[in-house]
Amino acid sequence: MTRQQALRCTLIVSLAAHASPAMPQASRPSHPIVLHAAHLFDVETGRLETPGEVRIEGERIVAVGTAVARSADAEIIDLGGATLMPGLIDAHVHLFLHPGDEDLQTVEESVPKRTLLAMRAAHDDLMGGFTAERDMGTEGAGSADTAVRDAIDGGLIVGPRLRISGNAIDILGGHEDANHFNPAQHILSNADYANNPDQIVEVIRQQHKAGSDFVKIYETGHDTMREGVLHTPYQYTAAELKAGVDEAARWGGRVAVHAMGEPGTLYAAQAGVASIDHATQLSDETIRLMKAKGIFAVPTFTVFEYFAMQDKARPDERPMLEYKIKEFKKQLAAGVQFAVGSDVGPFPHGTQARELELMVKYGMKPLAVLQADLLNGARLLGWDGAIGALKPGYYADIVAVPGSPLEDITVVEHVSFVMKGGVVERREANP
Repeated sequence: MTRQQALRCTLIVSLAAHASPAMPQASRPSHPIVLHAAHLFDVETGRLETPGEVRIEGERIVAVGTAVARSADAEIIDLGGATLMPGLIDAHVHLFLHPGDEDLQTVEESVPKRTLLAMRAAHDDLMGGFTAERDMGTEGAGSADTAVRDAIDGGLIVGPRLRISGNAIDILGGHEDANHFNPAQHILSNADYANNPDQIVEVIRQQHKAGSDFVKIYETGHDTMREGVLHTPYQYTAAELKAGVDEAARWGGRVAVHAMGEPGTLYAAQAGVASIDHATQLSDETIRLMKAKGIFAVPTFTVFEYFAMQDKARPDERPMLEYKIKEFKKQLAAGVQFAVGSDVGPFPHGTQARELELMVKYGMKPLAVLQADLLNGARLLGWDGAIGALKPGYYADIVAVPGSPLEDITVVEHVSFVMKGGVVERREANP
Protein backbone atom coordinates (compact mmCIF):
# COMPACT_ATOMS: atom_id res chain seq x y z
CA MET A 1 0.00 0.00 0.00
CA THR A 2 1.33 3.44 -0.92
CA ARG A 3 1.46 6.33 1.55
CA GLN A 4 -1.36 8.01 -0.40
CA GLN A 5 -3.58 4.93 -0.08
CA ALA A 6 -2.84 4.68 3.63
CA LEU A 7 -3.79 8.32 4.16
CA ARG A 8 -6.99 7.75 2.19
CA CYS A 9 -7.90 4.80 4.43
CA THR A 10 -7.22 6.87 7.55
CA LEU A 11 -9.45 9.66 6.25
CA ILE A 12 -12.24 7.21 5.44
CA VAL A 13 -12.01 5.66 8.91
CA SER A 14 -12.20 9.10 10.48
CA LEU A 15 -15.15 10.28 8.39
CA ALA A 16 -17.06 7.04 8.83
CA ALA A 17 -16.49 7.06 12.57
CA HIS A 18 -18.08 10.49 12.86
CA ALA A 19 -20.91 9.67 10.46
CA SER A 20 -21.93 6.12 11.35
CA PRO A 21 -24.81 5.68 13.83
CA ALA A 22 -23.86 1.99 14.13
CA MET A 23 -20.73 2.82 16.13
CA PRO A 24 -21.61 5.38 18.83
CA GLN A 25 -18.58 6.75 20.62
CA ALA A 26 -18.86 6.37 24.39
CA SER A 27 -16.74 8.56 26.64
CA ARG A 28 -14.87 7.27 29.68
CA PRO A 29 -16.65 8.47 32.83
CA SER A 30 -14.75 10.69 35.25
CA HIS A 31 -16.31 9.00 38.28
CA PRO A 32 -15.55 5.51 39.64
CA ILE A 33 -17.69 2.56 38.57
CA VAL A 34 -18.51 -0.50 40.65
CA LEU A 35 -19.70 -3.59 38.79
CA HIS A 36 -21.77 -6.02 40.87
CA ALA A 37 -22.85 -9.50 39.76
CA ALA A 38 -23.81 -12.84 41.25
CA HIS A 39 -20.38 -14.29 40.49
CA LEU A 40 -16.85 -13.32 39.46
CA PHE A 41 -14.50 -15.68 37.65
CA ASP A 42 -10.88 -15.79 38.82
CA VAL A 43 -9.04 -17.25 35.82
CA GLU A 44 -5.79 -17.84 37.68
CA THR A 45 -7.26 -19.93 40.50
CA GLY A 46 -10.23 -21.30 38.56
CA ARG A 47 -12.65 -20.25 41.29
CA LEU A 48 -15.94 -18.38 41.17
CA GLU A 49 -16.31 -15.64 43.80
CA THR A 50 -19.87 -15.16 45.06
CA PRO A 51 -20.94 -12.40 44.79
CA GLY A 52 -18.46 -10.55 42.62
CA GLU A 53 -17.55 -6.88 42.46
CA VAL A 54 -15.01 -4.84 40.52
CA ARG A 55 -14.17 -1.19 41.11
CA ILE A 56 -12.94 0.75 38.09
CA GLU A 57 -11.31 4.18 38.05
CA GLY A 58 -10.51 5.57 34.63
CA GLU A 59 -9.39 2.76 32.35
CA ARG A 60 -8.05 0.49 35.08
CA ILE A 61 -9.32 -1.93 37.71
CA VAL A 62 -8.49 -0.77 41.25
CA ALA A 63 -10.21 -3.41 43.38
CA VAL A 64 -11.73 -6.88 42.98
CA GLY A 65 -13.56 -9.11 45.44
CA THR A 66 -16.88 -10.10 46.94
CA ALA A 67 -17.28 -6.49 48.10
CA VAL A 68 -15.30 -3.39 47.10
CA ALA A 69 -15.36 0.21 48.29
CA ARG A 70 -18.49 2.07 47.21
CA SER A 71 -17.67 5.72 47.53
CA ALA A 72 -20.43 8.33 47.29
CA ASP A 73 -19.32 9.36 43.80
CA ALA A 74 -19.28 5.80 42.41
CA GLU A 75 -21.75 4.59 39.78
CA ILE A 76 -23.10 1.14 40.68
CA ILE A 77 -23.91 -1.17 37.79
CA ASP A 78 -25.81 -4.24 38.98
CA LEU A 79 -25.62 -7.09 36.48
CA GLY A 80 -27.92 -9.39 38.42
CA GLY A 81 -27.29 -13.11 38.14
CA ALA A 82 -24.46 -12.82 35.64
CA THR A 83 -20.82 -13.84 36.01
CA LEU A 84 -18.10 -11.23 35.58
CA MET A 85 -15.01 -12.39 33.71
CA PRO A 86 -12.13 -10.88 31.73
CA GLY A 87 -12.79 -9.77 28.17
CA LEU A 88 -12.19 -12.58 25.69
CA ILE A 89 -9.10 -12.73 23.47
CA ASP A 90 -9.00 -14.01 19.88
CA ALA A 91 -5.43 -14.65 18.77
CA HIS A 92 -6.32 -15.27 15.11
CA VAL A 93 -8.80 -13.00 13.31
CA HIS A 94 -9.18 -11.50 9.86
CA LEU A 95 -10.95 -8.16 10.14
CA PHE A 96 -10.57 -7.60 6.40
CA LEU A 97 -12.47 -10.76 5.43
CA HIS A 98 -16.18 -11.52 5.53
CA PRO A 99 -18.30 -14.54 4.52
CA GLY A 100 -18.20 -15.20 0.78
CA ASP A 101 -15.60 -16.11 -1.79
CA GLU A 102 -12.36 -14.98 -0.15
CA ASP A 103 -10.33 -14.82 -3.36
CA LEU A 104 -12.99 -12.78 -5.16
CA GLN A 105 -13.65 -10.30 -2.37
CA THR A 106 -9.95 -9.41 -2.25
CA VAL A 107 -10.03 -8.77 -6.02
CA GLU A 108 -13.44 -7.13 -6.42
CA GLU A 109 -13.54 -4.92 -3.32
CA SER A 110 -11.38 -1.81 -3.05
CA VAL A 111 -9.10 -1.33 -0.06
CA PRO A 112 -11.22 1.63 1.17
CA LYS A 113 -14.37 -0.53 1.04
CA ARG A 114 -12.61 -3.37 2.80
CA THR A 115 -11.42 -0.93 5.47
CA LEU A 116 -14.99 0.15 6.13
CA LEU A 117 -16.03 -3.49 6.42
CA ALA A 118 -13.11 -4.12 8.78
CA MET A 119 -14.37 -1.31 11.02
CA ARG A 120 -17.73 -3.06 11.22
CA ALA A 121 -16.03 -6.39 11.90
CA ALA A 122 -14.05 -4.86 14.78
CA HIS A 123 -17.27 -3.47 16.23
CA ASP A 124 -19.03 -6.85 15.94
CA ASP A 125 -16.14 -8.69 17.58
CA LEU A 126 -16.15 -6.28 20.51
CA MET A 127 -19.90 -6.69 20.94
CA GLY A 128 -19.30 -10.44 20.99
CA GLY A 129 -17.10 -10.01 24.06
CA PHE A 130 -13.67 -9.92 22.42
CA THR A 131 -11.77 -6.99 23.89
CA ALA A 132 -8.36 -7.94 22.42
CA GLU A 133 -7.41 -9.56 19.12
CA ARG A 134 -4.50 -10.35 16.84
CA ASP A 135 -5.34 -9.55 13.21
CA MET A 136 -3.50 -12.19 11.19
CA GLY A 137 -3.06 -10.41 7.89
CA THR A 138 -5.19 -8.04 5.84
CA GLU A 139 -5.28 -10.45 2.88
CA GLY A 140 -4.10 -7.94 0.30
CA ALA A 141 -5.14 -4.70 2.02
CA GLY A 142 -1.58 -3.84 3.00
CA SER A 143 -1.25 -1.62 6.05
CA ALA A 144 -4.91 -0.59 6.14
CA ASP A 145 -5.14 -2.33 9.50
CA THR A 146 -2.85 0.38 10.88
CA ALA A 147 -5.63 2.91 10.28
CA VAL A 148 -8.21 0.70 11.98
CA ARG A 149 -6.01 0.03 15.02
CA ASP A 150 -5.10 3.69 15.38
CA ALA A 151 -8.72 4.81 14.98
CA ILE A 152 -9.73 2.43 17.78
CA ASP A 153 -6.87 3.59 20.01
CA GLY A 154 -7.74 7.21 19.27
CA GLY A 155 -11.41 6.75 20.16
CA LEU A 156 -12.70 7.42 16.63
CA ILE A 157 -14.37 3.99 16.39
CA VAL A 158 -15.06 1.13 18.77
CA GLY A 159 -13.29 -2.18 18.58
CA PRO A 160 -10.93 -4.52 20.44
CA ARG A 161 -7.35 -3.79 21.34
CA LEU A 162 -5.43 -4.89 18.26
CA ARG A 163 -2.09 -6.37 17.35
CA ILE A 164 -1.67 -6.10 13.60
CA SER A 165 0.66 -7.47 10.93
CA GLY A 166 -0.34 -5.74 7.69
CA ASN A 167 -0.13 -8.26 4.85
CA ALA A 168 1.21 -11.73 5.57
CA ILE A 169 4.51 -12.78 3.95
CA ASP A 170 4.51 -15.48 1.28
CA ILE A 171 6.68 -16.99 -1.46
CA LEU A 172 6.01 -16.57 -5.17
CA GLY A 173 3.33 -19.14 -6.00
CA GLY A 174 2.71 -19.74 -2.31
CA HIS A 175 -0.37 -20.29 -0.19
CA GLU A 176 -1.95 -16.86 -0.73
CA ASP A 177 -0.71 -16.11 -4.23
CA ALA A 178 -3.31 -15.74 -7.00
CA ASN A 179 -2.54 -19.21 -8.32
CA HIS A 180 -5.89 -20.07 -9.90
CA PHE A 181 -6.53 -16.92 -11.91
CA ASN A 182 -5.63 -16.25 -15.53
CA PRO A 183 -1.88 -15.42 -15.39
CA ALA A 184 -2.31 -12.88 -18.16
CA GLN A 185 -4.46 -10.76 -15.81
CA HIS A 186 -1.61 -10.39 -13.29
CA ILE A 187 -3.88 -10.68 -10.25
CA LEU A 188 -2.01 -9.50 -7.16
CA SER A 189 -1.15 -11.82 -4.30
CA ASN A 190 -3.00 -11.44 -1.00
CA ALA A 191 0.41 -11.35 0.70
CA ASP A 192 3.79 -9.66 0.32
CA TYR A 193 6.39 -11.66 -1.61
CA ALA A 194 9.67 -12.68 -0.01
CA ASN A 195 11.68 -15.48 -1.58
CA ASN A 196 14.90 -15.45 0.47
CA PRO A 197 16.18 -14.24 3.85
CA ASP A 198 17.21 -10.80 2.58
CA GLN A 199 13.76 -10.22 1.09
CA ILE A 200 12.08 -11.43 4.29
CA VAL A 201 14.05 -8.87 6.30
CA GLU A 202 13.28 -6.10 3.79
CA VAL A 203 9.55 -6.83 3.77
CA ILE A 204 9.39 -6.95 7.56
CA ARG A 205 11.08 -3.55 7.72
CA GLN A 206 8.62 -2.12 5.21
CA GLN A 207 5.66 -3.52 7.15
CA HIS A 208 6.93 -2.25 10.48
CA LYS A 209 7.50 1.20 8.98
CA ALA A 210 3.82 1.13 7.96
CA GLY A 211 2.74 0.25 11.51
CA SER A 212 2.88 -3.51 12.05
CA ASP A 213 3.12 -4.89 15.59
CA PHE A 214 4.14 -8.43 14.62
CA VAL A 215 4.90 -10.55 11.55
CA LYS A 216 2.68 -13.17 9.94
CA ILE A 217 4.36 -15.67 7.61
CA TYR A 218 2.76 -18.40 5.50
CA GLU A 219 4.84 -21.51 6.06
CA THR A 220 2.75 -24.29 4.49
CA GLY A 221 0.24 -24.94 1.73
CA HIS A 222 -1.48 -26.11 -0.44
CA ASP A 223 -2.99 -28.75 1.89
CA THR A 224 -4.23 -32.14 0.73
CA MET A 225 -5.50 -35.28 2.43
CA ARG A 226 -4.16 -38.57 1.09
CA GLU A 227 -5.19 -41.88 2.62
CA GLY A 228 -6.37 -40.11 5.74
CA VAL A 229 -3.14 -38.18 6.35
CA LEU A 230 -2.42 -34.47 5.85
CA HIS A 231 0.25 -33.53 3.32
CA THR A 232 1.39 -29.93 2.97
CA PRO A 233 4.61 -28.53 1.43
CA TYR A 234 6.75 -26.11 3.42
CA GLN A 235 7.50 -22.64 2.05
CA TYR A 236 10.53 -21.51 4.06
CA THR A 237 13.41 -23.40 5.64
CA ALA A 238 14.14 -23.04 9.34
CA ALA A 239 17.06 -20.73 8.50
CA GLU A 240 14.83 -18.49 6.38
CA LEU A 241 12.22 -18.29 9.11
CA LYS A 242 14.95 -17.56 11.66
CA ALA A 243 15.95 -14.51 9.61
CA GLY A 244 12.41 -13.21 10.08
CA VAL A 245 12.33 -14.08 13.79
CA ASP A 246 15.61 -12.25 14.36
CA GLU A 247 14.52 -9.17 12.41
CA ALA A 248 11.22 -8.93 14.29
CA ALA A 249 13.04 -9.37 17.60
CA ARG A 250 15.30 -6.43 16.70
CA TRP A 251 12.39 -4.03 17.17
CA GLY A 252 10.55 -6.04 19.83
CA GLY A 253 8.18 -7.93 17.52
CA ARG A 254 7.43 -11.61 17.12
CA VAL A 255 6.54 -13.96 14.28
CA ALA A 256 3.38 -16.04 13.91
CA VAL A 257 3.18 -18.65 11.17
CA HIS A 258 0.35 -20.22 9.25
CA ALA A 259 1.55 -23.82 9.42
CA MET A 260 -0.69 -26.83 9.00
CA GLY A 261 1.79 -29.68 9.18
CA GLU A 262 5.20 -31.23 8.81
CA PRO A 263 7.90 -30.40 7.97
CA GLY A 264 6.86 -26.74 8.03
CA THR A 265 5.69 -26.92 11.64
CA LEU A 266 9.07 -28.34 12.64
CA TYR A 267 10.94 -25.60 10.79
CA ALA A 268 8.80 -22.99 12.56
CA ALA A 269 9.57 -24.50 15.96
CA GLN A 270 13.28 -24.67 15.15
CA ALA A 271 13.21 -20.98 14.16
CA GLY A 272 11.56 -19.99 17.45
CA VAL A 273 8.31 -18.40 16.29
CA ALA A 274 5.77 -17.16 18.86
CA SER A 275 2.88 -19.28 17.62
CA ILE A 276 2.07 -21.98 15.11
CA ASP A 277 -1.41 -21.27 13.85
CA HIS A 278 -3.69 -24.10 12.68
CA ALA A 279 -1.05 -26.59 13.89
CA THR A 280 -2.98 -29.59 12.64
CA GLN A 281 0.03 -31.91 12.39
CA LEU A 282 2.86 -31.73 14.93
CA SER A 283 5.60 -34.38 15.17
CA ASP A 284 7.05 -35.49 18.49
CA GLU A 285 10.16 -33.41 17.84
CA THR A 286 8.08 -30.35 16.96
CA ILE A 287 6.12 -30.72 20.18
CA ARG A 288 9.33 -31.10 22.18
CA LEU A 289 10.70 -27.88 20.73
CA MET A 290 7.44 -26.02 21.21
CA LYS A 291 7.33 -26.96 24.88
CA ALA A 292 10.99 -26.08 25.38
CA LYS A 293 10.66 -22.68 23.68
CA GLY A 294 7.18 -21.72 24.93
CA ILE A 295 5.61 -21.72 21.47
CA PHE A 296 1.82 -21.70 21.40
CA ALA A 297 -0.38 -23.77 19.09
CA VAL A 298 -3.53 -21.98 17.88
CA PRO A 299 -5.91 -24.67 16.51
CA THR A 300 -8.65 -22.51 14.83
CA PHE A 301 -11.29 -25.26 14.89
CA THR A 302 -14.19 -22.95 14.09
CA VAL A 303 -13.08 -22.11 10.57
CA PHE A 304 -12.43 -25.79 9.82
CA GLU A 305 -15.90 -26.69 11.06
CA TYR A 306 -17.42 -23.85 9.06
CA PHE A 307 -15.92 -25.01 5.78
CA ALA A 308 -16.56 -28.69 6.47
CA MET A 309 -20.26 -28.04 7.05
CA GLN A 310 -20.84 -26.10 3.82
CA ASP A 311 -23.13 -27.72 1.23
CA LYS A 312 -20.42 -27.24 -1.38
CA ALA A 313 -17.51 -28.27 0.84
CA ARG A 314 -14.46 -29.64 -0.93
CA PRO A 315 -14.17 -33.44 -0.64
CA ASP A 316 -11.23 -33.22 1.76
CA GLU A 317 -12.73 -30.64 4.17
CA ARG A 318 -14.50 -33.11 6.47
CA PRO A 319 -11.68 -35.69 6.48
CA MET A 320 -9.28 -32.86 7.33
CA LEU A 321 -11.44 -31.77 10.29
CA GLU A 322 -11.64 -35.35 11.54
CA TYR A 323 -7.87 -35.71 11.21
CA LYS A 324 -7.37 -32.40 13.03
CA ILE A 325 -9.54 -33.52 15.96
CA LYS A 326 -7.59 -36.77 16.27
CA GLU A 327 -4.24 -34.98 16.19
CA PHE A 328 -5.45 -32.34 18.67
CA LYS A 329 -6.16 -35.03 21.23
CA LYS A 330 -2.61 -36.32 20.80
CA GLN A 331 -1.27 -32.79 21.26
CA LEU A 332 -3.31 -32.39 24.44
CA ALA A 333 -1.92 -35.61 25.86
CA ALA A 334 1.61 -34.46 24.98
CA GLY A 335 1.24 -31.19 26.89
CA VAL A 336 1.22 -28.68 24.04
CA GLN A 337 0.49 -25.10 25.16
CA PHE A 338 -2.53 -23.62 23.39
CA ALA A 339 -3.87 -20.15 22.77
CA VAL A 340 -7.35 -19.57 21.37
CA GLY A 341 -7.85 -18.23 17.86
CA SER A 342 -10.83 -18.76 15.62
CA ASP A 343 -9.76 -17.51 12.15
CA VAL A 344 -12.99 -15.49 12.05
CA GLY A 345 -13.63 -13.61 8.81
CA PRO A 346 -14.71 -16.40 6.50
CA PHE A 347 -17.56 -16.87 9.00
CA PRO A 348 -19.42 -13.96 10.67
CA HIS A 349 -17.55 -11.67 13.02
CA GLY A 350 -18.82 -11.63 16.58
CA THR A 351 -19.67 -15.35 16.57
CA GLN A 352 -16.21 -16.77 17.22
CA ALA A 353 -16.67 -17.66 20.90
CA ARG A 354 -17.67 -21.04 19.49
CA GLU A 355 -13.92 -21.75 19.33
CA LEU A 356 -13.87 -22.21 23.10
CA GLU A 357 -16.84 -24.59 22.89
CA LEU A 358 -15.13 -26.70 20.23
CA MET A 359 -11.88 -26.94 22.18
CA VAL A 360 -13.88 -28.29 25.11
CA LYS A 361 -15.83 -30.61 22.82
CA TYR A 362 -12.60 -32.10 21.51
CA GLY A 363 -10.99 -32.77 24.85
CA MET A 364 -9.98 -29.74 26.92
CA LYS A 365 -11.50 -28.91 30.31
CA PRO A 366 -13.41 -25.61 30.43
CA LEU A 367 -10.92 -24.07 32.85
CA ALA A 368 -7.99 -25.08 30.64
CA VAL A 369 -9.62 -23.46 27.61
CA LEU A 370 -10.39 -20.27 29.53
CA GLN A 371 -6.80 -20.09 30.76
CA ALA A 372 -5.54 -20.74 27.23
CA ASP A 373 -7.72 -17.92 25.95
CA LEU A 374 -7.11 -15.36 28.66
CA LEU A 375 -3.70 -16.03 30.21
CA ASN A 376 -1.93 -17.50 27.20
CA GLY A 377 -3.68 -15.07 24.87
CA ALA A 378 -2.44 -12.10 26.89
CA ARG A 379 1.12 -13.47 26.76
CA LEU A 380 0.95 -14.16 23.04
CA LEU A 381 -0.35 -10.68 22.25
CA GLY A 382 2.29 -9.05 24.45
CA TRP A 383 -0.18 -7.73 27.05
CA ASP A 384 0.71 -10.06 29.91
CA GLY A 385 0.07 -8.22 33.16
CA ALA A 386 -2.36 -5.81 31.52
CA ILE A 387 -5.27 -7.92 30.22
CA GLY A 388 -6.62 -11.46 30.60
CA ALA A 389 -7.51 -11.33 34.31
CA LEU A 390 -9.56 -9.23 36.72
CA LYS A 391 -6.83 -7.78 38.91
CA PRO A 392 -5.95 -4.33 40.27
CA GLY A 393 -3.83 -2.42 37.79
CA TYR A 394 -5.15 -4.32 34.76
CA TYR A 395 -7.19 -2.65 32.04
CA ALA A 396 -10.89 -2.73 32.82
CA ASP A 397 -11.70 -5.11 29.98
CA ILE A 398 -14.65 -6.99 31.44
CA VAL A 399 -17.58 -9.01 30.14
CA ALA A 400 -20.59 -10.62 31.78
CA VAL A 401 -22.07 -13.99 30.84
CA PRO A 402 -25.30 -15.70 32.00
CA GLY A 403 -23.90 -18.46 34.19
CA SER A 404 -20.70 -20.26 35.04
CA PRO A 405 -18.26 -20.87 32.16
CA LEU A 406 -16.72 -23.61 34.28
CA GLU A 407 -19.95 -25.59 34.17
CA ASP A 408 -21.11 -24.60 30.68
CA ILE A 409 -18.52 -23.13 28.36
CA THR A 410 -21.22 -22.08 25.88
CA VAL A 411 -22.19 -19.15 28.12
CA VAL A 412 -19.27 -17.26 26.53
CA GLU A 413 -21.35 -17.22 23.34
CA HIS A 414 -24.03 -15.16 25.12
CA VAL A 415 -22.22 -12.08 26.40
CA SER A 416 -24.65 -9.50 27.81
CA PHE A 417 -22.23 -6.80 28.98
CA VAL A 418 -18.95 -5.49 27.55
CA MET A 419 -16.61 -2.96 29.09
CA LYS A 420 -13.29 -2.06 27.47
CA GLY A 421 -10.85 0.24 29.20
CA GLY A 422 -13.50 1.42 31.66
CA VAL A 423 -16.04 2.31 28.96
CA VAL A 424 -19.32 0.39 28.80
CA GLU A 425 -19.70 -0.68 25.17
CA ARG A 426 -22.63 -3.07 25.53
CA ARG A 427 -25.24 -3.55 28.23
CA GLU A 428 -28.38 -5.64 28.01
CA ALA A 429 -31.21 -5.60 30.52
CA ASN A 430 -30.77 -8.06 33.38
CA PRO A 431 -32.81 -11.25 32.93
